[in-house]
Amino acid sequence: MRKVYSKITSIVGNVITVKASDVAYEELAEVKTSWGTSLAQVIKLEGDVVSLQVFSGSRGISTDDEVRFLGQPMRVAFSQNLLGRIFDGSGQPRDKGPALTDNLIEITGPAVNPSKRIIPERMIRTNIPMIDVFNSLVVSQKLPIFSVSGEPYNELLARIALQAEVDMIVLGGVGLKYDQYMYFKNTLESSGALNRSIFFVHTAADPIVEGLMVPDLCLAVAQEFALGGKEVLVLLTDMTNFADALKEIAITMEQVPSNRGYPGDLYSQLARRYEKAVDFEGAGSITVLAVTTMPGDDVTHPVPDNTGYITEGQFYLRAGRIEPFGSLSRLKQQVNDKTRQDHRAIMDGMIQLYAQYKETGEKKAMGFRMSDWDRKLLKYGEIFESEMMDLSVNISLEKALDKGWKILAECFQPQETSFRSELIEKFWPKSF
Repeated sequence: MRKVYSKITSIVGNVITVKASDVAYEELAEVKTSWGTSLAQVIKLEGDVVSLQVFSGSRGISTDDEVRFLGQPMRVAFSQNLLGRIFDGSGQPRDKGPALTDNLIEITGPAVNPSKRIIPERMIRTNIPMIDVFNSLVVSQKLPIFSVSGEPYNELLARIALQAEVDMIVLGGVGLKYDQYMYFKNTLESSGALNRSIFFVHTAADPIVEGLMVPDLCLAVAQEFALGGKEVLVLLTDMTNFADALKEIAITMEQVPSNRGYPGDLYSQLARRYEKAVDFEGAGSITVLAVTTMPGDDVTHPVPDNTGYITEGQFYLRAGRIEPFGSLSRLKQQVNDKTRQDHRAIMDGMIQLYAQYKETGEKKAMGFRMSDWDRKLLKYGEIFESEMMDLSVNISLEKALDKGWKILAECFQPQETSFRSELIEKFWPKSF
């Protein structure tokens, strides 16, 4: 018999407090008011004092309203019927389709035991050269995209959702503006990619607690599909909005703030989600790619700073391009030797020449006289930026490697590069 409490001791913001016993952390409850019933979740336990975050907000709730604990945490339905559907942050349909109530699974739970994990060694192709060639995305990897507001990070995620060679996509949006939500929806629908996707979206107008649940919903569903043998790519945007939601609730709860007002357990909260990335032995995998916006383009901000300690590298998105400097996939060495013989050489050689191009550009800006070599570098850099770095470029890894050799041959003589003789003999374009 579930207990019902008819006395709310305090209402602060969207958090209500009751005195109750035998209640678990993250347990759900129903708050019955004169105008209807609202869902709430336990966010703090202190003796018999229980604090709950009300999903729809505390407006209209009085201290005499009833609170009925449900004896279970947040759950979501799991089945093949999830594919092609769009849900909100509480797991309810946003696409006007039927609600799913069968085979409910809990959205919380521990990460996979590290001893059961497989060493990552398979590449996920995206047809984006700055990822595939220079910082390969690896199955079961967790990578953030560091960017700032206004950069096309959502457009990049949408392209990856369309082009990534995986079985299915689970897309989670936290604090999205309505036009951003519609962009994802229309892009996935028009391309036909929605059929292999599941979309959990929390907009800026939705209750803040639902934003906290979006990553958990995505990862719980992804884990079930991965255990069933699917290769799942989880795309999240924006984890800074997620952290800001944690911060808002921590302030409401009058917790002692840490750096810039964020809760002291920010690292643990982020790690709890990112560590769900895994490659199951004899089954499928979960790979996580998540946008983290940096307020003021400050990488020392608590959210990107903590994220960097958890994840296995990062992509920097600046000026509409994935930057070759700073961007890093720490697992790329696991796959580069298994793609094509020239992959690692092209990756290293072209970035070295691009670094020289950047130095030459600075010399030119200061009025230094340009040598023949400088002019070759300037030509190379411009072609590299337009044909490799531009996010509109959509070619396979093999075509990108061939294009790399073509760009080199267009700007340099073979002996001016640092490539091994056997690679030049095999891959250098014969027409140059």
